Amino acid sequence: MYAGLQQYIDRLEREGELVRVKAPVSTRFEIAEITDRMVKSEGGGKAILFENTGTEFPVITNMMGSKRRIAMALGVERLDDIAERINSLLGEALSPKGSLWEKMRMLPLLADVAKWFPKSVEGRGACQEVVLKGDDVDLERLPMLHSWESDGGAFVTLPMVNTLDPETGVRNVGMYRMQRFDKRTTGMHWHIHKTGARHYDGYKRLGRRMPVVVALGGDPVYTYAATAPMPDNMDEYLLAGFLRQKPVRLVKALTCDIRVPEDCDIVLEGYVDPQEEKAIEGDFGDHTGFYSLKDLYPRFHVTCITHRRGAIYPATVVGVPPQEDAYIAEATERIFLAPIRLAVQPEVRDLWMPIEGTAHNLAVIAVESRYVGQAHKVAQSMWGAGQMMFNKYMIVASAEHNIRDFAMLGRLLRRADVERQVIRAEGILDVLDHATATCGFGGKLAFDLTGIDPYSEVEPIAVPRTAEPKGGVALFDTRFVESCGLLLLFADKERPIEVDVEAYLEHNNIRGVKYVALFDYQAAGVMTPNDLLWLAMANSDPRRDVVRLKGGELLLDARSKHPGVGANPRRFPNVVMSSTEAIRLVDERWEEYGLGERIESPSRRYRKLWLSPRAEW
Repeated sequence: MYAGLQQYIDRLEREGELVRVKAPVSTRFEIAEITDRMVKSEGGGKAILFENTGTEFPVITNMMGSKRRIAMALGVERLDDIAERINSLLGEALSPKGSLWEKMRMLPLLADVAKWFPKSVEGRGACQEVVLKGDDVDLERLPMLHSWESDGGAFVTLPMVNTLDPETGVRNVGMYRMQRFDKRTTGMHWHIHKTGARHYDGYKRLGRRMPVVVALGGDPVYTYAATAPMPDNMDEYLLAGFLRQKPVRLVKALTCDIRVPEDCDIVLEGYVDPQEEKAIEGDFGDHTGFYSLKDLYPRFHVTCITHRRGAIYPATVVGVPPQEDAYIAEATERIFLAPIRLAVQPEVRDLWMPIEGTAHNLAVIAVESRYVGQAHKVAQSMWGAGQMMFNKYMIVASAEHNIRDFAMLGRLLRRADVERQVIRAEGILDVLDHATATCGFGGKLAFDLTGIDPYSEVEPIAVPRTAEPKGGVALFDTRFVESCGLLLLFADKERPIEVDVEAYLEHNNIRGVKYVALFDYQAAGVMTPNDLLWLAMANSDPRRDVVRLKGGELLLDARSKHPGVGANPRRFPNVVMSSTEAIRLVDERWEEYGLGERIESPSRRYRKLWLSPRAEW
């Protein structure tokens, strides 16, 4: 694997996966706008190394933002290579062992596993070549990105946050964004469901300060491992060792008893005081494509900064998908499919989380279907399995069909019985889900598409060539009617609270559609099919926004919700996009960057969705 981030960057450059920007750039808006254009270009574009950031540190973005680069980061030609290794390992480890000879055959396997465990080494690591303490501690020396116009400030976006369970000493490595408050403090945005928050609660009960060490850079495998949905009390550096096929070498931090990879680039040492009042953190343009709004989170006090000589600062930009995190999520799909089959559902054959679902909102599962009700079993168990508990919409189909083909899914959905083949539940949702009125809790919905013949006869659909406004509905779009039975509607531009979809369908004599999705007027004409799927998943809570109409149609209300009205959330966030000034600046300077033919700003498309000049409306 890689002896540090620089070695990975060198490989990216050799293989044509990196571009250097030598022109001076600002960490405020400019880097994010450039990166957003690049990652949304065909295939994820290229990684970008910004060499002149106004600080002593270059910044690399989009370093894992393509299918090829995420595979390169994990040391394989294709992600399925890792899945096959895991399948082989689990198959060998769990197969019945009858004879002494068969048991003896396990010894080499056990020896290999032992090689993956993290290894503590004495002395200082490369990450401690430069040490800054006391008055020299200054977080403003780091090129933290201020990405979007309504962000609360500059953030660390690719931190590996190392904490210890105060009772067991078991390490956790998580990834929680960190807003810079001043030269020595940041926020620590760990959600209530995360292990870091559990450790925090433990220190609070004990009345002790919580030591925290944040690592940046090094082998990109470390960064991936920090994002992975590992079981609680399982060391993320063990996963990194498995992926590297060699152990992660750890050195002790200089001011506390927490160890970090010796070859990472930058280390922030410090503490969180659970007795201290929490600070207001946010807003932040998040991976959901919407702002996560201001809230209270602990302060992280930095007491020591160490770094390599020639350190490189890694950053990611999140916002409207696709972004770099989509490719990281794809790796997680492949890597964790085998453990899901082993520990949760042996009948699962494939798991796909489309980019538009921003990791949690939409999951498509292929199962070996053998009996009635199997989809119910799979859906309910998956909603209780690790981070799959955050899933909101799920499709369960037979493994004989290609679940990654939208056309095939459309044929199955068109032939589904929406009265009998829809599974509803309530449960845990991502804290970042803005559509639910109860933070972290809301509706779940699954489609049971098993046992459906995708080529069977279907009920004819009657939709006129033109339609008249009625009931607060202004426009319609029929492009998905034949493929999956879906009619798109767009509400009146004045954003009425009450819309009578049934009156609209009746008035225009629309018959036979299976599904109706209702969007804001502003989404008409400018949003791609992928954009509309993202909006539909993000802006809805199945328990409030998915209802059956009198004619049997299933209506999904994907409009932005009036805050605090009825069962709506009390705050509703804006879509993430660049400011007009940032767009203009990057347009004017594009040739200076040396990035080739100009890529248009994706934010221009989302500007129509802007609800207010603030992060929320």
